[in-house]
Amino acid sequence: MSRRLHREDYTVGWVCALPVELAAAQEMLDEEHETPQTDAHDTNIYTCGRVGEHNVVIACLPEGQTGTNSAAAVAVQMKSAFTSTRFGLMVGIGGGVPSEEADIRLGDVVVSRPYKAHGGVVQYDSGKATPSGFERTGSLNTPPTVLLNAVANLRAKHIRGKYKLLEYFSKLESLPGFGREAAGSDALFEAKYNHEGGATCSKCNKDYLVTREPRRQEVVVHYGTIASGNQVIRDAVERDKVSAELGGVLCFEMEAAGLMNNFPCLVIRGICDYADSHKNKRWQAYAAGTAAGCAKEVLSVIPPTDVANSRTAEEAIREISG
Repeated sequence: MSRRLHREDYTVGWVCALPVELAAAQEMLDEEHETPQTDAHDTNIYTCGRVGEHNVVIACLPEGQTGTNSAAAVAVQMKSAFTSTRFGLMVGIGGGVPSEEADIRLGDVVVSRPYKAHGGVVQYDSGKATPSGFERTGSLNTPPTVLLNAVANLRAKHIRGKYKLLEYFSKLESLPGFGREAAGSDALFEAKYNHEGGATCSKCNKDYLVTREPRRQEVVVHYGTIASGNQVIRDAVERDKVSAELGGVLCFEMEAAGLMNNFPCLVIRGICDYADSHKNKRWQAYAAGTAAGCAKEVLSVIPPTDVANSRTAEEAIREISG
């Protein structure tokens, strides 16, 4: 029989955008709890449980309502209902930006971290038109210190070859579609070559495939800037242009910019496509799973006392905006 805790017992918020991401998140729970009663005006549906030593509350964006505004609305309601939450994790899929600097492949994971002028996430479609081009305006908050410390700790573990991500991901392999074999081949085409017909790349000219060295490691975690906005990027030339303008980003997604200034959080994205015209959904479940496994690994390195000693999300936002 599942336990019912009080809303004040939950210290970590986990937000996802798609049902496949929610399923992966729910499978990462070591224990599922009965959801405590929330305010009648709260439209979120919550899943509550425990991941390691942390009590976690999970919410998903409404069906068909992706984007920064929807993410902000879900996060604000979660923070209001679960007032003891210290920080959030935005976990799901994204479009990767492969480059000479970052050998990003499908199924890899990107974790936001401050880099150059950005705090980890940059809203690439927020700004104004000027005579010299599009000028991006506004800034987004960096993740709280407790999460940045966790990222540093996790990177050190990975350098030492101590990965837990695939161990956690293995919980999903019994679910239809989440296994690596269901995702198919990982094909990266030259940026200027556009997709030719159909839901898959079976008709695309293989002469335009980018040759890449085989890699022993199934999943690599990358750390850097994530570009967030309300437009889906489906053009590799545009992808590379925007990335260059922003000093090099690792992936594109559509929700994180709505969270950063409303709910102190870390963004974790599994790469399901290359943000190009060849985009399809075959890798979504696998990528959602690797991102969820990484989120669980992040939580595994955070001592509960560090969370308990942190300010609540509401206090942190109030201090930053204050």
